[in-house]
Amino acid sequence: MTWTLLAAMFVVLALALAAMWHRRADLRRQRKVLAERAAMARRTADSAPIEVPTIDLAKCMGCGTCVTSCPEDGVLALVHGQAAVVNAGACVGHARCVAECPVGAVTLSRGELDKRRDVPALHDDLQAVGTDGLFLVGEITARSLIRTATEQGARTAATIAARVRAAGPAKKGVHDAVIVGAGPGGLACALGCREHGLDFLLLDQEKAIGGTVAKYPRRKLVLTEPIELPLHGRVPKREFEKEELIALWQDLAARHRLPFRGGVAFDRAERRDDGVFVVHTDHGTLHARHVVVAVGRRGSPRRLGVPGEDLPHVAYALLDAASYENRNVLVVGGGDSAAETALALAEQKGNSVAIAYRQDAFFRLRTKNRERLEARIAEGRIEALLSTEVVSIGANSVELVQHGGGGKVALQLLADDVFVMAGGTAPFAQLEKSGISFDPADHPEPAPAANEGSGGGALPAIAAGLALVVLTLGFVLWHFDYYGLSLAARAAHPKHALLRPDRAAGLWFGLCATAAIVANLAYLLRRNQWFGVRFGQLSTWMTAHVATGVLAVALAMLHGAMGPRQTSGGYAFWALVVLLVTGAIGRWFYAWLPRSANGRELELAALRERAEATAAAAGGAFGEECRREVRSLLDRRQWGSTWSGRMVALLGLQWDLWLVLRRLRRSAVAAGLAPEVVAGVLADAKAAHRSALTVAHLEDLRALLGTWRWVHRWLALFMVLILGVHVVVAILRGVLFTGGIL
Repeated sequence: MTWTLLAAMFVVLALALAAMWHRRADLRRQRKVLAERAAMARRTADSAPIEVPTIDLAKCMGCGTCVTSCPEDGVLALVHGQAAVVNAGACVGHARCVAECPVGAVTLSRGELDKRRDVPALHDDLQAVGTDGLFLVGEITARSLIRTATEQGARTAATIAARVRAAGPAKKGVHDAVIVGAGPGGLACALGCREHGLDFLLLDQEKAIGGTVAKYPRRKLVLTEPIELPLHGRVPKREFEKEELIALWQDLAARHRLPFRGGVAFDRAERRDDGVFVVHTDHGTLHARHVVVAVGRRGSPRRLGVPGEDLPHVAYALLDAASYENRNVLVVGGGDSAAETALALAEQKGNSVAIAYRQDAFFRLRTKNRERLEARIAEGRIEALLSTEVVSIGANSVELVQHGGGGKVALQLLADDVFVMAGGTAPFAQLEKSGISFDPADHPEPAPAANEGSGGGALPAIAAGLALVVLTLGFVLWHFDYYGLSLAARAAHPKHALLRPDRAAGLWFGLCATAAIVANLAYLLRRNQWFGVRFGQLSTWMTAHVATGVLAVALAMLHGAMGPRQTSGGYAFWALVVLLVTGAIGRWFYAWLPRSANGRELELAALRERAEATAAAAGGAFGEECRREVRSLLDRRQWGSTWSGRMVALLGLQWDLWLVLRRLRRSAVAAGLAPEVVAGVLADAKAAHRSALTVAHLEDLRALLGTWRWVHRWLALFMVLILGVHVVVAILRGVLFTGGIL
């Protein structure tokens, strides 16, 4: 008894310690995520995002699949048990979060297009608004992924092929399509046109295929997703070096004899009254029924507009970092190109590298680039000059100004080479001559999201479960003459040989129940993408997870002849039943808690902003003191206090709030501020304090009921172990007592 008690104490205390550690780590993570989201909201991006992930909190079940599946870490995170958008500006449109969400809670909505004049007005088929037959694909559509450009090119080729079939043969000398740009989008479109048997030409101002990718630095890694190319199929490799990808493209172009003309500069495309386009180039004119513009967005490099930017040691691209050694180098910019340039130059022998960016953080970087850049900065191999702008560039130095603390600091930096990686000015004016509009007013209304109105898989799962229960009930009623007897009386019944647990149908029920349990647990492989399991829609897997759970219980009932005994098999059955119940509770019963907590979190964010604005309006030292005191108060109440301390505060003994308000009143009197100003500051502080307490309590309650998930997981492990014991015992009994016949 003493040993059992000691072991029980160890298990209970160890689990309690692990739970407390996990809880504190989760709170620290949530606090960091919310602080990062608030910081991102305060920053001004270079341009509004074209695609923004949106979370429907009424549907989100908090599985976190969207977070783990997103290749761009930092866009999404879990807050209060549900997905939340942290950095929408870092979303580049992979749409993996949309495809992987099992309940249809994630959509990619169009961003603030009314603030952007660099996004062409296109229909859903990528045809330019107002110019029939003119298509745009690739980077010019403001979507920079190679995978996206490839999909767009293949889709456009299929659209043109359908139009050509409907219109009939073209006139002599008129191509079915002219494709401008031999990057990933243009090449995919050309391969698609070849696949559909179209008459087309592929043009590019460069003499070789590759587009913008060809201008990437040497050995730069590209792609994060497999792509599908017409006439080639799926390219399963997830990462290529630049040279490898271009070699693949050029091999495909040669193998399929694509009609490529390099060194041809596109000027404009004019559509005649008969629907035929006249394509103007520096090598003459071409005629085509369709034109596909697949040019990049870089165009001419963006200038800084400062003295000295035309000096010979100022460059706007880096092709080979190995040619720069023992140099003082300044990189200007904060995007991925600037980071990759700085990283490549920092790897060369003897280089001293600095990177200057006008924002206060590198929030536009992809995760891999940001992590590598931060590591090199921490190692001292790259100097980061944030909130810094270039004033002038000299022969061997650069004049800069750094903003901070309400003032400016002049800096001078030695620089043998300066790389300006501030993006480029896309050829919008040139494209507008072809009938392409960049006016935000011309953007058509977006089509409804594909998963809008999705039931999230709950309805089919419940329907499947109900059908299985009805079938089981029907089978039991059909054989009620056997199942209605006591366990002792069943041995004499004629159906006993058929339905007993270790013979015939009864044994097969047990084997099928085991198979259903294995299939049920396979959901974890798909959800966590273990061992590369990624096929199929996760919503289908979740429906199967629920259905196989109900099926396993029903088959186990029949296997136990509707009378589970106090054996390993009986214990496994009851563990399976409890597992089913806790799973249902964890999924649907307490789903309202995360929604309530996140709703209150949004309310708290709004109150924080209002309190900050009110304090700023008060101005001076008092305003700064208000901001500091309110921030500290809210942070302490939401994250720093214990549950019991928050309970005392919630019940009215708000000691810390009273102290803060008293200090602020005294400071206001000393500053001679008007009473109405002080009243506004104090009212906002009270409202934010009350909301912070509410959010913290909802999070406590969510964590308490979230124990259901822990119970669910531990019961699953227990059930599997007991089931294993049951199977082993059944096999041994069959071998030892029935000569091996089960």
